[in-house]
Amino acid sequence: MIIDCHGHFTTVPKSFRDWRAAQVAAANEPAQAPPRSGAHVSDDEIREGVGQGQLRLQQERGSDLTLFSPIAGLMSHHLGNERTAIEWAEVSNDLVRRVCDLYPDNFAPVCQLPQSPYAPPANSIAELRRCVEQMGFVGCNLNPDPTGGYWTGKAMTDRDWYPLYEVLCELDVPAMIHVAASCNPCFHGTGAHYLNADTSVFMQLVQGDLFKDFPTLRFVIPHGGGAVPYHWGRYRGMSLEMANRPLEGLLDNVFFDTCVYHQPGVELLTKVVPASNVLFGSEMIGAVRGRDPNNGQYFDDTKRYLDACPALSDAERQAIFEGNARRVYPRLDAQLKAKGL
Repeated sequence: MIIDCHGHFTTVPKSFRDWRAAQVAAANEPAQAPPRSGAHVSDDEIREGVGQGQLRLQQERGSDLTLFSPIAGLMSHHLGNERTAIEWAEVSNDLVRRVCDLYPDNFAPVCQLPQSPYAPPANSIAELRRCVEQMGFVGCNLNPDPTGGYWTGKAMTDRDWYPLYEVLCELDVPAMIHVAASCNPCFHGTGAHYLNADTSVFMQLVQGDLFKDFPTLRFVIPHGGGAVPYHWGRYRGMSLEMANRPLEGLLDNVFFDTCVYHQPGVELLTKVVPASNVLFGSEMIGAVRGRDPNNGQYFDDTKRYLDACPALSDAERQAIFEGNARRVYPRLDAQLKAKGL
């Protein structure tokens, strides 16, 4: 089985985006807020979006199952207020659950949290529990910067995050570190803000000692880990100098996906980072949707890069495509075993 750990419902109908815009516009005037029924997406609209989008490409490119979450950029935690963030997370997660109900063999749900600038991370616990305990979600996306590119909050090693981490460990679900849209004009969303966040959070983990307090907490850092694999020696050196410990100790808790859109990048990632810490991911359909004019192939068809990595053994390739995802997402593993897979 080939499991894609990183997919978003980017093919939602325009009406869903329009409802969100209306909700944000009325954030300070609840009486003018659009009715929740206006966010409804029909089964036919889901089939049109996912069936002609993610599902078709999943089948064409040879993967089997995608961990599916709401659109990352559209999480937009910096917009509205905490009330609208809670409602937006609920309707977005309910929609993802419906996608997975329509295509149970192709998608497994990962939830958005109702984060909001200056709101304590603990305020997201209720929605996390609802999704995992009541609706069968296997993981969550965790935004290290709900301000949308201005980074006014505390580092992810700060104790303000601890109540949420306690519940993640209790539920035994990992968090993918994933920012949303950037409202800072200095940082393009997918080209800078995403990769900045991946790199910044890893450095925060190097500087802190989070996993001493939470030895079972698991983070997936997407987009190939940002700058981390490319500068692995820098981080190894700083870990030894600043914390007097080998960087490799973080690898009990930190994992990376393969959303790197060229062959040399994937080869570097899988050469530097142990295969046991790499999960296949495509972000499809996401940041880069076009074809490479040099070869006519889609940039985000990341499976073909792994297939072409000469240094990977069959065992390592199997771990990246399936084994690691089942280990990092034990609730997914349990669901698959219940189906005899």
